[in-house]
Amino acid sequence: MTVTIAICLLLLLAYVFDISAPKTRIPAVILLLLLGWCVRQMTGFLHLELPNLNPALPVLGTIGLILIVLEGSLDLELNKSKRGIIQRSSLVALIPMLIFSFGLAYLFQYLGYGSFKSCLTNAIPLGIISSAIAIPSAKSLSSKTKEFVTYETSFSDIYGVVFFNFVSLNEQFDAGTFGIFALEIIIIMVVSFVATLGLSFLLSKIKHHVKFAPIILLVVLIYAISKIYHLPALIFILLFGLFLGNIDKFKQFKIVRRMRPQVLNREVKKFTELTTELAFLIRALFFLLFGYLIETSELLNLDTLYWAAGITVSVYIIRAIHLKVAGMKFNPLLWIAPRGLITILLFLSIPAKHLIYPVNESLVTQVIILTALIMMVGIMNVDKKAIEEERKQKEEEKRKEQESEESEEDDLVG
Repeated sequence: MTVTIAICLLLLLAYVFDISAPKTRIPAVILLLLLGWCVRQMTGFLHLELPNLNPALPVLGTIGLILIVLEGSLDLELNKSKRGIIQRSSLVALIPMLIFSFGLAYLFQYLGYGSFKSCLTNAIPLGIISSAIAIPSAKSLSSKTKEFVTYETSFSDIYGVVFFNFVSLNEQFDAGTFGIFALEIIIIMVVSFVATLGLSFLLSKIKHHVKFAPIILLVVLIYAISKIYHLPALIFILLFGLFLGNIDKFKQFKIVRRMRPQVLNREVKKFTELTTELAFLIRALFFLLFGYLIETSELLNLDTLYWAAGITVSVYIIRAIHLKVAGMKFNPLLWIAPRGLITILLFLSIPAKHLIYPVNESLVTQVIILTALIMMVGIMNVDKKAIEEERKQKEEEKRKEQESEESEEDDLVG
């Protein structure tokens, strides 16, 4: 019973952190990590024995990643005007990651830490922006910034996972390897198309009072099966969310009209609300657990601290150069490049034979903390007044849209 009370109190504190983040500009993730670490110190002080919680971290992380990318993609709007932002965010996600990963891998190899393949396998997780930290933190920013961050970090997760699997799972790189890789992309696109239509059809047709839980379970199941066959399953999550969130854009297709878009839209709104609630719970549990598992000795490990500082500085230098070349504003995009959930998951996935000395739990923890702190400081310097005005305008537009929908429903009833 004591454990139940403690978990409830911790999650309620996580909720307080989440709703206070837009005003304090302190990302909830920072506070969750600190809270988890404090709980660890308290249990040690009170000599409380807890079971080994390490195996739960990858499970929570995987489910959290699915829900966070799904939550973000459900909020995105697809139209011709978005083509530019999708292209820019895609390039900002890909190019700096490749430059950073290859650059760090060459440095590791030059210093004699292992083969280039091993060095690159260890470098890639540190080059990926965490959507789990960036997307919730961007909620306090302008809608354009939030939209860009959602696209960029989702692409970063997808590119990073695909790149990591390609490097770590292949022993040689030739025409056959690239051919299999291209086939995997085609397969996941076909799976995504079929699964998206199938799940959307189920969502519109299920009459049972329990309908959203099976859909989410099927999404996780498809993701897990795709991962077993090393398919880039995050592509499916992104496409599924984009389709549901923009169902009105596909009304011209007969198969979509059979799903009764007006009915489906109402179900999607409920589904989005449930996904947001679940994403919050899983994200909070993950970062509380990660904070709890942080060893103070790892956090203050001076042997890796200079590596962590150098990696963090190089991340922002590369990002600044690319944003400058792309003609994009630095503030606040430059600072929103945290490492986090996906970095941890990929680090835990590195085969034992490819692990190298500089990359360990201490280094990963320090890089995550440093990049999160830099993001926090950067977000704090954003103009609050302009964001508040835009938020009020959006709320007014949303209110008018709801009134219009209610009026249409009344007309139909009449």
